[in-house]
Amino acid sequence: MPHEISVELMEALGVCAGKCNYCATACLNEQDVHMLARCIRLDLDCAAICQLTSSFVARGSEHANHLLKVCAEICEACAEECEKHAHMDHCRECAEACRHCAEACLHVA
Repeated sequence: MPHEISVELMEALGVCAGKCNYCATACLNEQDVHMLARCIRLDLDCAAICQLTSSFVARGSEHANHLLKVCAEICEACAEECEKHAHMDHCRECAEACRHCAEACLHVA
């Protein structure tokens, strides 16, 4: 994988994990947490898969391509859910980061 693509991918994975962790925490501080339960779960799943995928890519694992595809799928699901709550800045920003990360993962996979 070319170095430029690798750097862009690693940055996208890191930003997405951070935005998802922030979004999950911010959702917990909203008034109607129950309404945001699926968003919080997907945020946590997305952050975890982004961190794991980043590790596999950094190591040049033979399983990295498989994880990139799974990561893109989870990022897309998280983005779709966060977009339902886009009136909240943390959800809107998370959705944008997830979409960017999914594109970066699929571009490399």
